[in-house]
Amino acid sequence: MSCCCPHSRSASRFFSFFAGRYRKRFEKKGFEPSQKQLMEGLEQAGYQGLKILEIGSGVGHLHQTLLEQGAKSAVGVDLASKMIDEARLWAKERKLADRTEYVEGDFMEISDSLSNADVTVLDKVVCCYPDADGLVHATLNKTNRIYALTYPRDRWYVHAMMGVVAWVMKIVGSDFRPYVHDPRLIEKWISGAGFEKQYQNQNLVWLSQVYVKVNSLRTGS
Repeated sequence: MSCCCPHSRSASRFFSFFAGRYRKRFEKKGFEPSQKQLMEGLEQAGYQGLKILEIGSGVGHLHQTLLEQGAKSAVGVDLASKMIDEARLWAKERKLADRTEYVEGDFMEISDSLSNADVTVLDKVVCCYPDADGLVHATLNKTNRIYALTYPRDRWYVHAMMGVVAWVMKIVGSDFRPYVHDPRLIEKWISGAGFEKQYQNQNLVWLSQVYVKVNSLRTGS
């Protein structure tokens, strides 16, 4: 079992509670600004015809949109059972059930059972996990071509905001905590695994990046 098991269980309960609200928000408003930036970066990198793996896939809106716009297939992994339920239902409604697969669980505990993908997406996931080093390296090991992620900027006000959320979680008895990991370390880990940054954008809180594996750039595969 993962050393982060209590945190994962609390995160599962927390995000399951909001699953229905997440879907309703997406249906009404669509992507958040940072997600629009991530989609822009993925479009530039080129995901059409490729297999997607989304960690922390939530209700599925991001990878299902990629499928509607030309991706081949997608696997969504989320530790919140209600998120998985909403994603499966939405995929069926969008006629994408035959191109999607959903796995419930902590990625760090089940990664060995998952196949590699052409594109790995982590939208606001690194900030939900205490072991950023382990998570980034484990997900990179599953990535053949494109690695896309959104995570918090290292700014004082972001630390303050996450601190307030952590305080509230502690007060309500939850082991879940948000984290602001050092972007310099994250970039170092990704580039050290043989990926080159192709896209970066940001807003006040979030940093969106897309990397492409260097050998795939050279071969055009």
